[in-house]
Amino acid sequence: MKTLRNIFVCLLAVLFLSAFKEYKKTLIPISSIITPIKTIIPLDIDYLEAPVIEIKPTSHQQFLDAIGQRESSNRYDVVNSYGYMGKYQFGSKTLKGLGYKVSKEEFLNNPELQEQAMLDLLKHNKKKLKRFIDKYEGKTVHGIYITESGILAAAHLAGQGNVRKFFRKGYEFKDGFGTKMTSYMSQFGGYNLNI
Repeated sequence: MKTLRNIFVCLLAVLFLSAFKEYKKTLIPISSIITPIKTIIPLDIDYLEAPVIEIKPTSHQQFLDAIGQRESSNRYDVVNSYGYMGKYQFGSKTLKGLGYKVSKEEFLNNPELQEQAMLDLLKHNKKKLKRFIDKYEGKTVHGIYITESGILAAAHLAGQGNVRKFFRKGYEFKDGFGTKMTSYMSQFGGYNLNI
């Protein structure tokens, strides 16, 4: 009985394989059915100039370290020629706007305070720019691929108002050293901040 069942299974397998070979011969290559994509997509400048999207780490801390590296080489005690302070190069107006009433020395000598101030700024900017994040995240605008972390990095460099001007009018902000706001959008885009 077992031998008969094995023979039956083998016959079914042979029949299936021969039927599949015949079926495979009737398949039409997909390339003959579908028009190549390059002839479908219209050539427009934003499409051609869109940057290649780099996969970034998803860690909040990696984002902070990347920003800190760009701003100050991750040094908490740095003050630049314009008076911006610490790892993230905070201005005194920004700190006051966030509710921090500390002296320059207190700020520079307190890494925990600087980290908390950066977290508070990111949360504040996310709340104020939520409409733009929701509307543009995952899209290419003025040649820049938009992500939440890129928007928040740009707001850190240029302020919320300049980020809004970028989306509304294509405005390009540059800081005193000539750093473009859009360079922050690109360089720091793609992080998952979870804030």
